[in-house]
Amino acid sequence: MSRFRNPARRAIGLGSAKSGAQHWWMQRMTAVALIALCIWFVVMLLSMLHADYASAHAVLARPWNAALMIAFTSAMFWHAQLGLAVVIEDYVHTRWLEFSLIVLVKLFAVLFAIACALAVLRIALAG
Repeated sequence: MSRFRNPARRAIGLGSAKSGAQHWWMQRMTAVALIALCIWFVVMLLSMLHADYASAHAVLARPWNAALMIAFTSAMFWHAQLGLAVVIEDYVHTRWLEFSLIVLVKLFAVLFAIACALAVLRIALAG
């Protein structure tokens, strides 16, 4: 009876590297989070449209705004590195270059996310 089974049945859901579904799912989750965070960000920017530096600083120094800004920048860089990894995997065919570029993109994403978080914390804790 097993000779009639399709061999693809064993591979369903595993992907080529056995982690494709998780990567896809994380891209969708960060996209959904970014939708809500982008709406918050635009509303916050519109509320500060004619504000001076001190009042814009005070708005960002509020705890909820600082926390949401850190979440926004973290989700943005995470989503960006996931998307760039897919583009690199699809279009770079030299294995060592592909690996190097993916590591470089992840490194820059982490560094920029940390830099943004530190900048927001500096504003939030100083004001």
